[in-house]
Amino acid sequence: MSDDDVLAWLAESDPSLRWKVERDLLDAPERQSQATRARVAREGFGAQLLAAQGEDGLWAGGAHFPADYRGGEAGQPWTATSWSLMSLREWGVDADALRPDTAGLLRRNARWEYEDLPLWDGEVDACINAFTLASGAWLGADVSGIRNWFVKHRLPDGGWNCEWVEGSTKSSFHSTINSVIGILDDEQRTGGTPELHAARKGAEEYLLERRLLYRLSTGERHVWAHHLGYPFRFRYSALRALDHFRAAAQHDGTEPDPRLAEAVELVRASRAADGTWHQAYPPEGREWFAVDVPAGEPSRWLTFFALRVLRWWHDDAA
Repeated sequence: MSDDDVLAWLAESDPSLRWKVERDLLDAPERQSQATRARVAREGFGAQLLAAQGEDGLWAGGAHFPADYRGGEAGQPWTATSWSLMSLREWGVDADALRPDTAGLLRRNARWEYEDLPLWDGEVDACINAFTLASGAWLGADVSGIRNWFVKHRLPDGGWNCEWVEGSTKSSFHSTINSVIGILDDEQRTGGTPELHAARKGAEEYLLERRLLYRLSTGERHVWAHHLGYPFRFRYSALRALDHFRAAAQHDGTEPDPRLAEAVELVRASRAADGTWHQAYPPEGREWFAVDVPAGEPSRWLTFFALRVLRWWHDDAA
């Protein structure tokens, strides 16, 4: 496909993606992209997921796992509340499209599977806390305790590790990217705090020192660093990290860091001959419905994220 054909193909997406294509790739008037965004709650993926919310405010009866989860399934189930909120938030659904006072419903009815902790107080897992921080900021919940948690639990090398509670003292790419994404989302919605902003910048430096790809101690490239798979869920990839640094630079008013260059070229080189990026590692696990294609097929979501990153890099780093 030509570049124009790829853009036309992307413009045929579900409204949850289409409004982003219009805004970030097609330079459509704001009124057009916002009109498309308003459709997300009424049709397609957004409407389907909103319809699955229970009267208690939860999805699938659980906070991070569905109430009927007993283990033994292939992959993590993605139907519970934290994942559903994450999807709706990332698709651009307005908070008032959910059940009235969803934040209050979840405060009263949702407890983490780990030690029965209250939802908006957070958990011990950095990734879960990042999702909860962002979703709480979106819904207007009090997540001040989670903001403080991130400042307190940042590791000496700069990032976070979900396995700190088991004794890990080295940061994890996966935990750190989820954390900085959630912190940035909170900053964009609420302004955040100076302490948490400084923690985010320090954790981003952890990733930049490793050029998004490498183990600092040995220079070895992580084999999973360029796994192309959507939905991203909790997984690290160079593409997901680059999209975060794009959003952070725009929020902070900074230029692209030159240490991103190798990861950008890796993404660029992954473009297929048909002009798209193909699904390679879709996450396994139970879901409400599929939002992207099986492995081996052209992915609208991955193609959008890759083109958005490359456009930012070309326009801002030129």
